[in-house]
Parts: sequence; C-alpha cells; structure tokens
Amino acid sequence: MVIEGARVGHRRVIGLAVPIILANLTQPIVSAVDTGVAGHLADPSYLGGVALGGLLFNFLFWGFGFLRMGTTGLIAQAHGAGEAEGLRSTLLRALSVAGVIGTAVLLLQEPLIEGALALLGGSPAVRSNASVYCHARIWSAPLALANYVVLGYLLGLQRVRLGLLLQVVINLVNIVAVFVLVFAAHAGLGGIGWAAALADGFGFMLGMVIVARLWPRGLARPELAVLFEARALRKLLFINLNLFLRTICLLGTFAWFAHEGARQGDVILAGNAILLNFQTFMAYALDGFANATEALVGAAIGAGDRRGLRAAIRVSTLWAGVTAAAFVLFYVCAGSGLIDLLTSLPAVAAAAQRYLPWAAVSPLICVWGFQFDGVFIGATRTRELMLAMFFSCTLFGASAAVLEPRFGNDGLWCALLVFMAARGLSLAALLPRLVAASGHPGVPSPS
Repeated sequence: MVIEGARVGHRRVIGLAVPIILANLTQPIVSAVDTGVAGHLADPSYLGGVALGGLLFNFLFWGFGFLRMGTTGLIAQAHGAGEAEGLRSTLLRALSVAGVIGTAVLLLQEPLIEGALALLGGSPAVRSNASVYCHARIWSAPLALANYVVLGYLLGLQRVRLGLLLQVVINLVNIVAVFVLVFAAHAGLGGIGWAAALADGFGFMLGMVIVARLWPRGLARPELAVLFEARALRKLLFINLNLFLRTICLLGTFAWFAHEGARQGDVILAGNAILLNFQTFMAYALDGFANATEALVGAAIGAGDRRGLRAAIRVSTLWAGVTAAAFVLFYVCAGSGLIDLLTSLPAVAAAAQRYLPWAAVSPLICVWGFQFDGVFIGATRTRELMLAMFFSCTLFGASAAVLEPRFGNDGLWCALLVFMAARGLSLAALLPRLVAASGHPGVPSPS
C-alpha cells in the first residue's frame, strides 16, 4: 500500500541533516588519532606508512560508496510506497553484493595492496610499514562494506539518529582499540590496522541488531528466487555500476588536480592540499543536506507525492545554500587563521594564502552539485548522474589544459570550479524531467 508522503518542512530537513553532519564530523577525529599514535612510534616511517595506507583505504572504500548511496535511494522509495517486502528484499540484495565485493577484495589483497602501494610511492621503509597496516585492516573489507549498506538502509528509512549512533560507536571503538593494541599490547603499526578492522566488526554486529529491531514483521520467509529475481538484481547492479563510474570520475578529477599541482612544485602541492581541507570541511556539512535530500526525495517518489518531492527539493536546497553562504563568509573572515593552524611552514602558508580566494568562493559553486546529487540518488536516476559527472570531468580536463599553461595554479583552481559548476548546472538541466516523471508511485526509474 502506498503511504502518503510526509509533510516536508524546515524542521524536518534540519532534523535529518544535523545528525548526518555530526556523524560525518567523527571521521576526521579518527584520522587524527591514528596519525597522532603513529607519530609517537619509534620512526617517522611509521607515520608515513599510516598516511599511505590510509590513503589507499580512503580511495578503496570511497570507490565502493555506491553501496550506501544506491541502498538509500531504493530503501527510501520502498519506504515511501509502504512496501515492507521491498524493504527486506532490497537490504538483503545489497548485503549480498557487499559480501561478494568484500570477499573479492580479500582474495585479491596481495596484488591490490602491493600494486597500489607501488603506485603511491614512498620510501621502502614507508611502503613496508604501509603494507603491515593494510594487511591487518583489509580483513574488515566485507564488514566495512556491509556497514555502508546498513547506513544506507537507515538513511533511507529516515532513521538518521540510529545512523549517527552506529557511526559514533564504530569510531569510538576504533579509537579505544588503537590505544589498547598499540600501547598496551605493543602491536605496533599492525595494531592501528587491526583497530579499524575490529571497529568495523563491532559496527557490523551493532548494525545487525539495529536492523533486526527495524525488520518488517508479518512477512513470509524470504525465498531465494524472489530475493535474486533477475530484473530486481539487474536494476540494483545497474544503479551501483553507474554510481561506481561516477565516483571514479570524481576521484580521477581530484587525482589529476593533485598531479598537476605537484608538477608546479612541492610548495604549490602542499598549499593546494591545505586548501582542499577547506573543501573537506564544507563537504561534511553539505553532505548532510544532500543525504537528507536522498531520503526525502526517495520517499516522495515512492509515495507518488510530486508536491512532497518539490517541497523536499526546495526546502533542502534552501538550507544547503544558506550553509554554503555561511562557509564563504567563514572562509573570508577566518581562512587565514585556518591556514596558520594547518601549517607552520612559511612558504606553504604563503602559497595557500595566495590561492585562498578560490577556496573561499567554492562553497557557493559546489553546493548545487552536492545538492542535486542527493536528488538524483534519492530518485535512483543514476544514469543521469554518471553522464553528468562524465561531462563535468571532461570539461575539467579541457579547462585545465587551456587555463593552467597560461595562468598556472590560478588556472588549475579555475578549472576545478568549472568542474563543480558543471556538475550542478548539468543536473539542474535534467531536474524538470525527473520531477515530471515522479507523479505516480511505482513508476520504474530509467536507472
């Protein structure tokens, strides 16, 4: 039975977004603890090993972030349509996909770790320590990916406080386990990797408890033929493939930005890295509104509630825009102080100050891409997302090729903002078609 779309107002959007923002903010705390612990070990190569290994897992797990995004959209639509069987089947299918991918990562861990570390570079000592860290942490891959699915399930159900609880518990366990394994058990760098693995394992158990409490009641025992029905499985895989390709384009753009900055010298590379932290801080907040939008848009489409869909887009975009403007004001007023906090190297600080205006204005340009990502993910219109990202990535490459030789790092930053603007504009152009197709519940997505 289709349920009536819930009224979407300012309080509802804020109530969904704030817990997600708080959950996001726990991530840099864990990274800071891992860095601080490694920094107190006997040799600087330990710190380099954690940095290199952490970079590998950031790319690996971010690349599989489609498990969270695809699950959120499908669950939100089933929730809006009141389809208890759809909720159960979608979750089990997504967990199965996560398990298959995680198992493949474990089976391929040797070539994956050694090949990636060889590409990332670093001294032999740093690569050796990074290998120790990675071989410990990688055993959590199936559970870490399953946790993405559980988080997507909770966001799709709009149970964001439970999602916050899950993220906070995982990160607290990680922090405690790091100190116990490294300083009490003297497990060294492997202890930092095992701490992350243990935290993901504990998070998976807690996630299963939460899922059990929310499990739809009164349904017949699920049949494998229904769970892995070819059309539903094909739709899930197609959604996830498009999101994966979209993410690869996004990662490739930032990797190329870093590569081109490195070609201009170590000081420019470091200055850009400082300013990219500003992008990260902004993303924590804007992602909160984008994730809230995913849940609200999916529920409205599942319920066939076009008015609710428009309200969800309008109200969440308003608050995302206000937040972006606040970041611009904050970076204009406090950006110089933030740079001084992030580096004590005069040359690097001077380079960051020189290009600060680009980072300061970026929130007002980036917000539309973030926000419309949330709309299209909630609607599971992932083909449009992938094509828009491919277009934007291509435009970045062309802009960088034209602007960087003439304007140096200013041209590179301009090309990055062209990329961000293209993300928002291309999706905005496709938005009316999405809204027009949303009038009836159960209409299959083109994705």
